[in-house]
Amino acid sequence: MTRSFVRFVLAAVAAGTVALASGSAFAAGDAVKGKANFQKYGCWQCHGYEGQGSAVTSLGKVLAPDPLPWDTFSAFVRTTNRAMPPFSEKVLPNEDLVDIYAYLSSIPKGKDYKSIPLLNQ
Repeated sequence: MTRSFVRFVLAAVAAGTVALASGSAFAAGDAVKGKANFQKYGCWQCHGYEGQGSAVTSLGKVLAPDPLPWDTFSAFVRTTNRAMPPFSEKVLPNEDLVDIYAYLSSIPKGKDYKSIPLLNQ
């Protein structure tokens, strides 16, 4: 782990904003701020406004509901070498990334088509 990530985790623990889940650090954030940050940093352009992916571009993968685990998600955003550019902490601060993750985690699953009467006729 990088020193800056370790410092972030320690600071978050001290602030009481980190819960341990499945042996990995999961950062709790603000979903309302995350939605604003998702738009501010342009994530919506490829991933759609609710992380559902985009019909316009095949580059934008589905992010929600059920986003990747926090550790995988944050590592990918920081170090990707694919079509999505990596977002360094200078460009996308950790606090904003935590909020974006909280937003993606807050998006509910859609209804099962079997529970919609019109679709079962």
